Amino acid sequence: MTSSKDTDFDPKKAAHLGDRAGESLEGSSSGRGLRVALACSRFNGAITLRLLRAALDALEHAGVERRDISIGWVPGAFELPLLALAYADADRPYDAVITLGAVIRGDTGHYEIVAGECARGVQDVQLSTRVPVIFGVLTTNTIDQALERSEPDESNKGREAALSALEMVSVLRQGTLASS
Repeated sequence: MTSSKDTDFDPKKAAHLGDRAGESLEGSSSGRGLRVALACSRFNGAITLRLLRAALDALEHAGVERRDISIGWVPGAFELPLLALAYADADRPYDAVITLGAVIRGDTGHYEIVAGECARGVQDVQLSTRVPVIFGVLTTNTIDQALERSEPDESNKGREAALSALEMVSVLRQGTLASS
């Protein structure tokens, strides 16, 4: 892990600093009334399934209705941005898209290409559509690291991605951003 107590977000300090601005926006994790798509990679699929299970648990807990969730599968992480774009550009677009998968370093340069292009593609989709597209793709050096980051607990990155999606939708619908 690269974070520590020294880098943790302190909501009290943020609120105090927010008092010094005309507007301070912070999202919530409520999912009531939201439509959420999950774009999932079959490559390293056992890891993806662990991420997906935690994401679905988080969405359900946040109040997203089952009928408002779509799960789509693509061959690998490289293909995730196109599916994310299809969800974001649908006739009835989703409020957020979560990409899930795992790219695990091997003995070739394939890792850098796939992980980098997947991340770039996901970013391009959200910037061009203004729909939050969350990068829930693990990029690890080892299978053990991927398994650790997909444990069925609070540290699961699929859960984290789902909560990030809900928060992004919420913050983008507040204050002066709501009219954008």
